[in-house]
Amino acid sequence: MTDTNAAASAPEPPPLHPTLARLVDLFGDAIVDETTHGQITVRIPAESAREVLKALRDDGTLRFTRLSDVTAVDYLSFDPVTTRRDLGRTPRFDVVYHLSSLARNQRIRVKVALPEDAATIPSAVDLWPAANWAERETYDMFGITFAGHPQMTRILTPEDWQGHPLRKDYPLIEEEIEFTTTQPTLNEPVRGAR
Repeated sequence: MTDTNAAASAPEPPPLHPTLARLVDLFGDAIVDETTHGQITVRIPAESAREVLKALRDDGTLRFTRLSDVTAVDYLSFDPVTTRRDLGRTPRFDVVYHLSSLARNQRIRVKVALPEDAATIPSAVDLWPAANWAERETYDMFGITFAGHPQMTRILTPEDWQGHPLRKDYPLIEEEIEFTTTQPTLNEPVRGAR
């Protein structure tokens, strides 16, 4: 069999989901399809984040008017591409947005990679007011700053807290558990039980 016959018999890739097709029409190669298990997922560059998020909300064919969550993932010691647990990924962080279109009954996950030394991304509070507390939580737990946020302060830990608890390099704190009493007969039946 020749290469031309193999190419002719190879199945064509499935067509892009209409949401992905529209994003590719608008932003071209800036959109990377990472859809898994039926969940539409795109990766976008940090410098295009504001523009893509605005289009997802405002474009008449997309209409993702509801922001469900903003969070982050720290890949300090895990590389999802190679699945190695001894090496991290560069850039270290992903900021993850979960959006839904009530009009189209559809959801999308948007990922933006950020390096550790420049973990800043534009705020989405003016696009979706629900981003306010979620961005503050992401800042508090991961140390990722949202530029233009109206009140970029901690929300879960005290203002004088050192570090960011969900970073993989945050030290684990162990407290010894003290028991005030010990029940010597844990395995014996309760009195009065028959």
